Amino acid sequence: MSPSTRSAPPILPGWRRIPGPPRDDVKARLLRLHRALLTRFGPQGWWPGRTPFEVALGAILTQHTAWRNAAHGVAALRRHGMLTPARLAALGEDELAVLIRSAGTYRLKARRLLDFTRWLLDRFDGRFQPLRRAPLAALRRDLLAVPGLGPETVDAILLYAAGRPVFVADAYARRILARHRLLPAVTTYEQTRAFVEAHLPSDPALYNELHALIVAAGQAYCRTIPLCGACPLRSDLNDRAPRSV
Repeated sequence: MSPSTRSAPPILPGWRRIPGPPRDDVKARLLRLHRALLTRFGPQGWWPGRTPFEVALGAILTQHTAWRNAAHGVAALRRHGMLTPARLAALGEDELAVLIRSAGTYRLKARRLLDFTRWLLDRFDGRFQPLRRAPLAALRRDLLAVPGLGPETVDAILLYAAGRPVFVADAYARRILARHRLLPAVTTYEQTRAFVEAHLPSDPALYNELHALIVAAGQAYCRTIPLCGACPLRSDLNDRAPRSV
């Protein structure tokens, strides 16, 4: 008897099919968005930095400025040999502010860099390896208590410098998810982060690439006035008219 004509196995008395887990349509859509963006833009290679400490400093320096300005500040610290916690913490606030002038609001950012560096030295002896193992919720609360570190900066440090599974729910993510009607038009940072983390695997590499790709899409297409016709995510909209957010 050929495989095509073989009869199906008998159903035993009392046997019934056990249903599998319910389909997560949101997860499927998020992964489709990820694939479409990856096809369009390719791997983004975020976050640029030679060490975790350098990545963390870059996340602080890029607050309220373009990355190119923050990168100039990081480069200046590198030229002066200040990209280690002990050396940077030994600087005075005024000395540090001069070095990072190109990053904008440099006096404020000098204070924030020093506060973060001293926290890192006090809590973990300046090492990032313990951040990879510490309980995530408590670690995130501790970082949020460092003056000047808001949720987006803290999550960027955790994801890109410490490799923890935290999604960076920046303004581009909130705008794109709202326009695709995955979230309400007005959603907080924490609501957006919790939403993505609830529907996607707890995978730092996935969150890393997805966040970077969302930024690329936001800059190229999902602007204040969206350019939906050329956007690689346009097929996801179907009959959903994008919100103007």
